[in-house]
Amino acid sequence: MTSRLADAPGEAAGVRRPRLTRRQRRRISLGIQYTVFVAVVATLAALADWHTLRQNFARGEIAREMFPDVLTVALKNTVIYTLTGFAAGLVLGVLIALMRLSSVPPYRWVAMAYVEIFRGLPALLIFIFVGVGVPLAFPGTTIPGGTVGKVALALALVSAAYMAETVRAGIQAVPRGQREAARSLGMSSSRAMISIIIPQAFRIIIPPLTNELVLLFKDSSLVLFLGVQLEERELTKFGRDLASTKANITPILIAGLCYLVITVPLSYLARRLEGRNAKANA
Repeated sequence: MTSRLADAPGEAAGVRRPRLTRRQRRRISLGIQYTVFVAVVATLAALADWHTLRQNFARGEIAREMFPDVLTVALKNTVIYTLTGFAAGLVLGVLIALMRLSSVPPYRWVAMAYVEIFRGLPALLIFIFVGVGVPLAFPGTTIPGGTVGKVALALALVSAAYMAETVRAGIQAVPRGQREAARSLGMSSSRAMISIIIPQAFRIIIPPLTNELVLLFKDSSLVLFLGVQLEERELTKFGRDLASTKANITPILIAGLCYLVITVPLSYLARRLEGRNAKANA
């Protein structure tokens, strides 16, 4: 009768094949992924026409011509447009959030309709509506603040729909005991909301609001559809105009780097704040 060990030479010899641990398998998998990544990057670097790229995207003399206007005009206007739009959107967003939480049904219906409509529409259409639709709908009226007012209104309409939901979630995240404690001290519902609930909610929603600020900073590039003057141009418009004049992409690359100077630190700040909140709630 044939022995079972005869069918398994390794086992018959008393040799057991070592099994890889989970950590070893993970290291091997990561090593393969890194190798593939390096190989792809090296292949692309070898195939790229670096001379053509430098001539079209990194002309030093064109980049130098952009300074200091790219900072004193374009970047400054971009920051102004973003901050004014964020402030106006936050005020409108808080109002809509309170309407969503209201016990009065018409308030909730209006707020819900606003959120659904403006979250569903592209930001570009909102800018076109503010720049073209408002003057046609209300002849003879002008938006206060000129271009800054128009951009603030457009960005506020876009961002308020998102910030309203963020604020609403923050208010609902505050423990109900805080509201009950405020009422036990004799505060009215509105007073408790303003003095107790909303300040605590804002501490919770600072990270997502920071992310919204980053998005608004990029959405401010749509100001070019409003028709701005030279001194009112933001980064995208500034880079696009100079790229057309010089027939070169370098100005757009410099404008993109200026965006990154602002958005990368803000994104890092948002991640740090999210991590801090997660630790505090753990």
